[in-house]
Amino acid sequence: MTDYLSINRDNWNARVDIHVASDFYDVEGFMKGRNALRAFEIEEVGEVAGRSLVHLQCHFGLDTLSWARLGAQVTGLDFSEPAIEHARRIAAECGIPARFVTADVYDAPEALGTTYDIVYTGTGALVWLPDVGRWAETVAKLLKPGGFLYLAEFHPITEVFDDETGTAVTYDYFDKGPHIWSDPHTYTGGVHESPTSVQFRHGLGEIVTALANAGLRLEFLHEHEYTLFRRYHALTERDGAYRTPEGKPRVPLMFSLRACAPPAAGR
Repeated sequence: MTDYLSINRDNWNARVDIHVASDFYDVEGFMKGRNALRAFEIEEVGEVAGRSLVHLQCHFGLDTLSWARLGAQVTGLDFSEPAIEHARRIAAECGIPARFVTADVYDAPEALGTTYDIVYTGTGALVWLPDVGRWAETVAKLLKPGGFLYLAEFHPITEVFDDETGTAVTYDYFDKGPHIWSDPHTYTGGVHESPTSVQFRHGLGEIVTALANAGLRLEFLHEHEYTLFRRYHALTERDGAYRTPEGKPRVPLMFSLRACAPPAAGR
């Protein structure tokens, strides 16, 4: 297989400084108190005060630190050392206690050496992983008995439709990849010097089944009719999100789920 890990690490390392400086992430606003999480995530995860939380594939940590501002005891993990360096700097400048570790997500149990009440994975994470079954097993190893995974992701059905209207079936839902892309532009705007990336597609059934096979019990699976960016040119921006134009048939654009680990024996 293509050396996806080295290629993708170079790609993300090249993006970090651009992202930190971007209006998209608004680091200045975050340092003044803005919470970077989406409202539905806060509602679905629930109370985190006093609970331990690890954020896998945390980039430079704004979501991680937002959970800390809500009272969680947080750890962030990412394979990009420049991203982790920025996360540590932002945490220090904001006075937010947090632990940040550089490691590949599949190596998280060994790199972190502990377990957590909550494993959180934010949007745009799974596309970078070739083996979702191994990812689910990693999550299970990181959870304390009775703890849970919370995952918010872009819905895999969105990869099927054309980029213009989002209505014509154009791509194969079951084509897992690897898909090799070359694009120097990043989603925040700006150009970087490591344009190649390797991505993988995982169907919703594949993801849920992987979690079940890892011993986790699904608590909910919610499908959302909005997304966080203009996935198709035809989407309209309303209420702080991108949605299908009014009066047009809708498809799910995002999903979120929570899956819990078995309780301790005797409980």
